[in-house]
Amino acid sequence: MSAFVPVMRNELRAMRRNRTALAGIALLAMLSVVATVVSLHHMGSAADYRERQQVAAQDAFDAQPDRHPHRVVHYGHFVYRLPSALAAFDAGVDPFTGSSMFLEGHRQNTANFGDVMQGSILTRFGQLTPAFVLQVLAPLVLLVLGHGVLAQERERGTLRQLLLQGASTRAVIGGKLAALGVVAAVFMLPAFIGLASMALAPGASLGVAAALMLAYVLYLGLWCVLIAGMSALFARRRDALLALVAIWALTALLVPRIAPDVAHAAYPLPDRLQTEVGIGEDLRAMGDSHDADDPYFAKFRQDVLDRYDVDRIEDLPVNYKGLLAVEGERMTSQLFDDYAARSAAIQHDQNTLVGKFALLSPAIALRQLSMAAAATDLTAHLRFLEQAEAHRFAMVQQLNQLQADAVTYADDTASDAGADQRKRIDQRHWQAIPHFDFQPQPATALLSAMLPGLLVLLGWGVAALLVLGWASRRLGMSR
Repeated sequence: MSAFVPVMRNELRAMRRNRTALAGIALLAMLSVVATVVSLHHMGSAADYRERQQVAAQDAFDAQPDRHPHRVVHYGHFVYRLPSALAAFDAGVDPFTGSSMFLEGHRQNTANFGDVMQGSILTRFGQLTPAFVLQVLAPLVLLVLGHGVLAQERERGTLRQLLLQGASTRAVIGGKLAALGVVAAVFMLPAFIGLASMALAPGASLGVAAALMLAYVLYLGLWCVLIAGMSALFARRRDALLALVAIWALTALLVPRIAPDVAHAAYPLPDRLQTEVGIGEDLRAMGDSHDADDPYFAKFRQDVLDRYDVDRIEDLPVNYKGLLAVEGERMTSQLFDDYAARSAAIQHDQNTLVGKFALLSPAIALRQLSMAAAATDLTAHLRFLEQAEAHRFAMVQQLNQLQADAVTYADDTASDAGADQRKRIDQRHWQAIPHFDFQPQPATALLSAMLPGLLVLLGWGVAALLVLGWASRRLGMSR
C-alpha cells in the first residue's frame, strides 16, 4: 500500500494539533470569506450608485427646455461605466482611474470619481479583495505552515525511518505536497464560491471564471511545490523559513512595487497640465473660426459657398454657423484623439514592460491575468475612454448639425427682442439622442488576454518542480 495517503493524513493531523498552524489556517480562511463578502457588497453598492447616477444624469439632460442647440453642447452630459461582473473579485485599476466622464463640446475630459480619490487615506493602501488575499497573503501563510514539511523530518531524523519502513520518496514528497494543497484549497474555496456566483450574473462568462480559477490554482500550486523544494533543500527549518520569506517578499511585494516605477521611467507619460498646454498650442496653430481672415476657415467658407453655388453666407440653405461648429468640432476632436492615442500607446508600453517582470515574479503574471479576466485592467479603462469619446463626438455633432438645419442664419445672428425665442428648438431633439451604452470586451478577447499569463504561470510551475527535483536529489532521494 502506498504511503502517500498516510503521509498526507499525518501532515494534516500535525497541522491540526498545532494551535499556531490551526489559527493561521482559520484566520486566512475567515479573511478570504470576509474579503469575498465585503467586495461583493462594495461592488453591488457601486453598481447601484452608478446606475442611479446615470439615470439622474440622463433625466437632467432630457429635461432641458427648448433652447439653442449650442447651449446643449455646453450643458454637457455625464456617463458612467458600471462595474464588470467579476470586478468584485479583483478591483484592478478601477479605484484609481475613475468610472465616469463629463462629456462636453470642444473638450475631451478624463475619467474621474475613482474610489481612491474619494475615499480616506487608508483606501490608498488597497482594497481587501479575494484577489489580494490569494495573491499576497495566502502564499505567506502557506510558507509559514509548510516550510518544515521536509526539513523537520531531517531535523528529527524521521525521514530515514520513513524510507526504511518502505515509504517511497515519491509518496513522501507527494503526501507532503497534497497536505499543503488541501490547505491552499481551504483558502481558495470561499473566493471561488464568490467567483462562481459572480460568473452567474448577466454579462459574465463561466469560461473566463473557470480560467481565472485555474490561474489561481496554478499560482498557489507552484507555491506549494516551491515550499516543499526549499524545505528539502535546507537542513534546518529556520533556514528554509528565511529563504521562503525572502522569496515571498521579493516576488509578491518588491518586484510588483518596483516594476511600475521602472516602466514610468522608461516610458514617461505627460501629465494633464503638459497635455493641456500642448493641445492649446496645437489649437492655436490650427486656426481661429472666429477670425474672418484666418486662412483655413476662409478657405472653408469659400468651399461651402462653392458647394451650394451661392455668393453670400446669408444665401446658404443651411446655417453657416452650424456648419462652422461641425467643422470646428471635427478638427478639435481629431486633435484630441491624436493626443489620446499617444497617451494610450505610452500606457500600453508601460504595461508591456511591467508584464516582462513576470519572469521575476509570478504575482505580476497573475495580477495582470486576474485584472484582464475581471475587466478591471488598463485595456478596459481605455476602452471606456474610447467609447465615451465616440459618444461625446456623435452627440456634439448631432447638436451642431441641428444648429445648421433647424436654426436659420438670420435668427442665429439676430439681436432683437424676439431673437432668443426664435433660436430655440424643441427639446425632443436632444431627447432623441441615443443613450450611452458601454460595450465590454467579449469573453473570447478576455480569454486571449489571459493566455500569456497562464503560460507564464505554467513556466513558473515547471521551474518550481525542477527546484524540488534538484533538492530531492541532493538529499539522496530518487524520484
